[in-house]
Amino acid sequence: MFHGKVSPQIAAGLLELRTRIEAAKVPSSRVDETLNIATWNVREFGKKRRTEPAVHYIAEIVGQFDLVGLVELRDNLTDLKRVLDILGPYWRVVYSDMIPDAGGNRERVAFIHDTRCVAFKGMAANATPPRKKTGTQYLPETSWWRPPYMASFASGNFDFLVITAHIQWGTEEGREEELRLLAEWVEAKRSEKWAVDRDVIVMGDFNVPDTTGPLYQAVTSRGLCLPKGLAGLSHGSNLEKDKRYDQLLHYPTYPENFANTGGVLDFYGSEAGIDALFPGMSKTDFTYQMSDHLPLWLQMRTDIDDMVLSQLIR
Repeated sequence: MFHGKVSPQIAAGLLELRTRIEAAKVPSSRVDETLNIATWNVREFGKKRRTEPAVHYIAEIVGQFDLVGLVELRDNLTDLKRVLDILGPYWRVVYSDMIPDAGGNRERVAFIHDTRCVAFKGMAANATPPRKKTGTQYLPETSWWRPPYMASFASGNFDFLVITAHIQWGTEEGREEELRLLAEWVEAKRSEKWAVDRDVIVMGDFNVPDTTGPLYQAVTSRGLCLPKGLAGLSHGSNLEKDKRYDQLLHYPTYPENFANTGGVLDFYGSEAGIDALFPGMSKTDFTYQMSDHLPLWLQMRTDIDDMVLSQLIR
């Protein structure tokens, strides 16, 4: 981490933030053995310029993980570059184009990753819904407000595909349709004869309030499920910690991969804790400097030789 010669205020804020990070008990990853992955909605990141403290705090949080799927990244990438400069020369980003209409909200999806731990394998693309021939054109019958974005990665001897989505807020019916389309699309993608990879992680801000209702049932209708490390999570990833808007799901091809620990990194704590990071700031302003979402994270095993050999024997 390259915080450099920061002001005394930022230094004090970083020390306080590290105390909150430590409380989340994110374990260190081990090269070629484990990988820390996270999904984080950083509120309108790039729309309003972040202050210097906020950029350092966001970098500190991202740096706890090896691969982060970022949503609500906007068309202006200036603040993203500021964060990457603090993270240092080993960090890279793969990101989608923005969508200029109101539904797209000028948003991108990005995968920020530490190249010492995880390698980008070359494939990155938006998800394209099934099309049907109408006259002389091939047109989608339905679509997402913001298409999910996918990229291929490898860590250790584990190759995998990560898909990150920001599902519409809209109506509950609209959300359910998008989530069901996502489940069907992911299942079709991993079932292709020449699929890039069949080990798929799906994450992002799904705007799902809980893990029991129809919205969650829609996205898990084709086999996606919570990793064991997140199944017992008792609170959400919004600042009030009562909603499960953010999700991190997988197909249990190698369930042992995902049996490790996971959770939510609570950099907020409570409204009373804002002053320690941003003296005198309101909660609303805090959400536009940091976010109104907390990172949802999981540690996974990437050394899968034993699992592969066992499957061959079976």
